[in-house]
Amino acid sequence: MKLFEKIKDSVYIIAEMSANHAGKIEHAFRIIEEAAKAGADCVKIQTYTADTLTIDCDRAEYKIKGGLWDGYNYYQLYKEAYTPWEWQPELKEKCREAGVDFLSTPFDRTAVDFLERMGTEFYKIASFELVDIPLIEYTAGKGKPVIISCGMGSVEEIEEALDACRRQKNERIVLLKCCSQYPARYEDMNLSVIPDMKKRFGVPIGLSDHSMGSLAPVTAVALGAKVIEKHVCLSRKIENPDAGFSMEMEEFAKMAEDVRSAEKLLGQPSYDLTEHEKNGLHARRSLAAVRPIAQGEPFTAENVRSIRPASGIKPKYYQDILGKRAKKAYEFGEPVLKSELD
Repeated sequence: MKLFEKIKDSVYIIAEMSANHAGKIEHAFRIIEEAAKAGADCVKIQTYTADTLTIDCDRAEYKIKGGLWDGYNYYQLYKEAYTPWEWQPELKEKCREAGVDFLSTPFDRTAVDFLERMGTEFYKIASFELVDIPLIEYTAGKGKPVIISCGMGSVEEIEEALDACRRQKNERIVLLKCCSQYPARYEDMNLSVIPDMKKRFGVPIGLSDHSMGSLAPVTAVALGAKVIEKHVCLSRKIENPDAGFSMEMEEFAKMAEDVRSAEKLLGQPSYDLTEHEKNGLHARRSLAAVRPIAQGEPFTAENVRSIRPASGIKPKYYQDILGKRAKKAYEFGEPVLKSELD
């Protein structure tokens, strides 16, 4: 698991499979393989069953209204979307073969125990479980890094989740800014909170993104995000509950490329010159004779100017030499020497 090693000087990119396997393990294997080729550092799944998440109930509060899942009740949705547990050791092995980390979101204690038996190296807590403090404590108590999505979370609720980890002596925590809409609208994402989260909570911050395209991840990286999570699929034409807001692999590859380009653009907070800039210093301006100047002749606005290249003294000395008499003769175009300032 290379999460904390990676985020020291780069961005860690998670490809979230979720329900995009569409019930076929062959799809799941291909998603892992293609995500690895596209630039993912990690492939994430989810470990739950409909029965560990909810109950099969037809009361109004158990029915979903609006959005991609309109008309489902929660039990029906999760029964359709879940990743069979018998697949998950094989998926972890496929991740190892593909050279990416394996990550899963457990949704109850039985899922944590199952993932522990699999040798899972770190965990993700979903936004909707941010308020499940007993689950967070139990997960953090395994002593492994925990990534927590903060969709819908208040400052108080995020602090409670952090405290739950720290009560278990677990300080290896990453928080993800998240807008829990599927898909998320740009105007609702409020990515400008990322720097505040970093300062306020004192842990690495990332983005769990449900918007379309790669603009949000690139913007988040520019604001300091160190982890990007994005849902991926082989094709949005493969029907499943999550296809509508997931990236196809070509799109994911372009996003990963854009994120890496954003990293290069950000660079380091340094005023030191790059090698390319050092090579360009000669093209700066300097003071030079723009007509022949005899020894002892005064420097004037007519015979000396600030021009390119930077062969002579800096233009900031222009007023200092005006009126002084030249200590030597200057040819047309000859740079003015620093000795003239003495």
